[in-house]
Amino acid sequence: MDAAERALLEEAVGSALAGAAPGADADAALAALGWLEMLAAEPRDALAVVFEALGATNGSATALDDVVVAALGGEPRTDLAVLLPTFGAWSPPGAFADGRVRAAGLATARVTTARELLVVCAAGSEVRAVTLPASSAEARRVAGIDPDAGFHAVHVDSSAAGDAVDADGWESAVAWGRRAVGHQILGAGRAMLALARSHAVERVQFGRPVASFQAVRHRLADALVAVEALEATLGAAADEPGRLTAALASATAGRTARTVATHCQQVLAGIGFTTDHPFHRLLKRTMLLEGLFGSTDEIVLDLGRQLLVARRVPTLIEL
Repeated sequence: MDAAERALLEEAVGSALAGAAPGADADAALAALGWLEMLAAEPRDALAVVFEALGATNGSATALDDVVVAALGGEPRTDLAVLLPTFGAWSPPGAFADGRVRAAGLATARVTTARELLVVCAAGSEVRAVTLPASSAEARRVAGIDPDAGFHAVHVDSSAAGDAVDADGWESAVAWGRRAVGHQILGAGRAMLALARSHAVERVQFGRPVASFQAVRHRLADALVAVEALEATLGAAADEPGRLTAALASATAGRTARTVATHCQQVLAGIGFTTDHPFHRLLKRTMLLEGLFGSTDEIVLDLGRQLLVARRVPTLIEL
């Protein structure tokens, strides 16, 4: 996909999601644009464009299910939901033994309408993908800090047969999930920065726009640097796809969300601490997204342990 084609896609997806209500309307908008066809034909661009648009519009579509299924080598479909790891974790959410699946994790809103639920399980030294009737799972909507995101806490205890997954299959699914979430945080970060910038330009204090004050400019500049750095990191993770590059991109996304939110909230001043301004929705969504497929702090600690064991720093990207 060349630059012109991507720009047209970004405009189409952004416009469609901006006019859609959260949840089912966002899914319908993506379906009308041919989301699954995009994911199959141009996975890299589809992932970046769609999830950045979801972040910018604070959308709550269930496209993450399709990303994980595709990464596992399956065929995504609208009636197939996926059990994601619990908040802050990235291990397979299920355990398979003696023909029975026991699992606990998170799922998007699709779990309430899907016909089947895909659960990735640890089975001894193997990893198995088990497809169950969605009705066999117990799903409870998660309230928490961002109930509009549509996530559900899911528990499974059911008999089933499972297919072995390639050893790298789950790692690939986690890597793709982390990149998707990273792009969604990037879109949200840009939206937060746009809100703060608009406020700084329009708000007049002591007879002049607050954007003219050096302290405000520094905060906006620091937020912009963080956003641009995340975009570069996600681009590098796409250029050299793998477990480590995706983990670093995910960790960078979490820290970027905190940096951008802190600076933008300060620029927005009092209005940024109220629910009268749209900023709080973006802040809450990034706080939730930061814990999907592992929290920033846990990912960094895990990477540090790996470096200590290997006693060398790997070459991640050929410059």
